Amino acid sequence: MEYIIGILILASFFGLAVYAARGGNLMMGMLIMAILWTILPMTGNLLASNPDFIAANGDSIRNTWIQAFSKVFQSGPEGWGSVLVNVVFGAWFGRVLLETGIAATLIRKTTELGGDKPAITCILLCIVTAAIFSSLFGAGAVVAIGVIILPIFMSLGIPKVLSVVSFMLSIGAGMFLNPVLFGQYTAFFLDGDGKVLYPYEQYVKWGGIALAVQLVFTIILILFCMRKKSVHSWAARRPVRRKLDFAPTPSLLTPFIPVFLLIVFKVPIIMGFLIGGFYALFVCGKLKSFRAACRTFNKDFFDGVVDTAPLVGYLLVVPMFNKAAELCIPYFNALLGNIIPHSTLFITVIFCVLAPLGMFRGPFTLYGCGAATLGILKGVGFEVAFLAPLMIAATTVMNVSCCITQSWIVWGISYAKVSTKEFLKMSVVCGWIICCILQVITFIMFG
Repeated sequence: MEYIIGILILASFFGLAVYAARGGNLMMGMLIMAILWTILPMTGNLLASNPDFIAANGDSIRNTWIQAFSKVFQSGPEGWGSVLVNVVFGAWFGRVLLETGIAATLIRKTTELGGDKPAITCILLCIVTAAIFSSLFGAGAVVAIGVIILPIFMSLGIPKVLSVVSFMLSIGAGMFLNPVLFGQYTAFFLDGDGKVLYPYEQYVKWGGIALAVQLVFTIILILFCMRKKSVHSWAARRPVRRKLDFAPTPSLLTPFIPVFLLIVFKVPIIMGFLIGGFYALFVCGKLKSFRAACRTFNKDFFDGVVDTAPLVGYLLVVPMFNKAAELCIPYFNALLGNIIPHSTLFITVIFCVLAPLGMFRGPFTLYGCGAATLGILKGVGFEVAFLAPLMIAATTVMNVSCCITQSWIVWGISYAKVSTKEFLKMSVVCGWIICCILQVITFIMFG
């Protein structure tokens, strides 16, 4: 019976893969999977008759239906609630960077620094973009920065495809250290009590290396593509925008404050967001009166919550699925325990060879059916310290930086009038190479 249940669970996994690849609603898909992966193992527990299977999984088999429902549908989302607070405050901090003009000022000053050397200017802007998105998050933020940077790229003669690909890779590079994005990833790595199994402090060293790898690759890509190219200006659409004054120079340190305080002084990330946000508001003259401060704080907080709202529902359903996957562990072990090699080298090679499966909500992205892949790999015994960077690399590179199912990438290729085919021809190859490098680094560090 345990093999039949295991096959049904695995079949539902492939069903999710097809559903996600066809663009199905991921929130509903995860909820359905949570229900299926609760009912199937609990039914299997009732019908289990193999003495060896029962002896090996006695505690799991003795769970009642009410205990299973409480574990999956109540404690699951409740456990992620504390992390959700980090996401909300991070989104507020991002809005502060936009509304004060700090992000725009960084970009304009960098452009002036680059002078009349297109490749150098492009590289400097990519570095600044990565720095900005180590704190900033959301499609709205990408559009706000993109309508400044992309016209600059194209007016300098940077090919359209290279402009969009390098911009998106720079965003993805910054996201490796972004506390808001990492807060979303932690939803996939919680224990039975809702405790985070993979904290930011443990992640940050690998995340810094990943940022450097992707950013260096982007710089090499720009230098390679721009070698011996003559400069031609492209007609770039510039939206009508209100004139923005430069933000004061001291305020330009703001994007780095929360991560710096966390890494160097171990200051809690929410306090870091508050310190950085109010520092920016004060330096930029937004706190001239208590009434103005209240109004600004309320508006930026509201806008920040709106920025993250589309993901919150999905990320509250994901812990349900994770808890349901724990119920399936005995059946994963029975069906796959002797099939999937318990070798970190083998899994690393698979993730390198099949890295493009992180695109189109495939089995290697946590924002697709990769959550099910993670559940299976955890079920057969791989450690979170190894699996977390493995999955985060595939998700951040292939999904966040390169995939046309990502909303801001769709906006970028539409804004620059680049065909999907042209974008994918460059982005898939770039993402594949970066993924392979990061997976090898992950194996060396944690395998």
